[in-house]
Amino acid sequence: MPAPFKDYYATLGIPSDASPADIKQAFRKLARIHHPDTATDKSSAEATFKEINEAHEVLSDPEKRARYDQLKSLPPEPDPQNPTASDRDFHFTGTGFSDFFEQYFASGTPYGFPHAHSRHTQSSHAPTRGSDIEGDLLVTLEEAMHGTTRPLSLQSIDRHTGKTSSRNFEVRIPPGATDGRRLRIPGEGEPGSGGAPPGDLYLRVRHAAHPDFSSRGSDLLLDLEIPPWDAVLGAESLVRTLDGPIRLRIPQGTQNAHQLRVRGRGLPKPKSNERGDLLITLHITLPESLTPESRSLWEQLRLASHPAPSNPPASS
Repeated sequence: MPAPFKDYYATLGIPSDASPADIKQAFRKLARIHHPDTATDKSSAEATFKEINEAHEVLSDPEKRARYDQLKSLPPEPDPQNPTASDRDFHFTGTGFSDFFEQYFASGTPYGFPHAHSRHTQSSHAPTRGSDIEGDLLVTLEEAMHGTTRPLSLQSIDRHTGKTSSRNFEVRIPPGATDGRRLRIPGEGEPGSGGAPPGDLYLRVRHAAHPDFSSRGSDLLLDLEIPPWDAVLGAESLVRTLDGPIRLRIPQGTQNAHQLRVRGRGLPKPKSNERGDLLITLHITLPESLTPESRSLWEQLRLASHPAPSNPPASS
């Protein structure tokens, strides 16, 4: 059964023809308001933050956005005769993603089918191990930094009988869980038949988009805007990290898009006492408007940097 459609454009408050820059700007604005670490109403902020993250996840990816726009006009029905489809529907609670996302956009799953591998049997009476189930798990960078335990619920609905069963369990997210890492929960997959064991549940970590940081492996990436005088003269800037602010020295004569590396300020590395790095890309921002006083100063700077050539001596 198809999951209820979600209007991701409405979630971000943007039109359906919004540009990638508009999508990014809308997400950052909302993420700064609803991020669980900074929001005033944390109880409602967490749910809203997950919703805007899911919308950003789909609309910021050209392939997913194109698929989503197709679904808007004609949501597809899963084909019950498709041999790759499972005979069960699965609904996760606690992963951070909606059923709609899990059904159509979760990693490693054909669009339009439940997130479970199909069961193949040689005989209807032969004991058969249950199929593995895969899902995505939305993890904030703060959770990836420190690790956490997440309560999870998995509801299974038999398509033929309508019989429903639910299982509740906890998933441990280790410190340094990188984007794309698969977490295995043994025995929480589809039930086996004929006394055979159940399959396993695999959850793929998906880092929630952050208003300031992004991740690449165990490294964190940050874009930092600086004024032109700091780039020319050098400066010190107070920079936020996931575990507290640091003072960053900006070298004299810094060029636009120059990258600085702060070692040991990234995510913990798996099976290691070390941490990744924080990579800061500097972007020189120019003033969009000038006061008469500031214009005069910029003109003086231009004259000082490019003095007018002296007049040649008059010939006799």
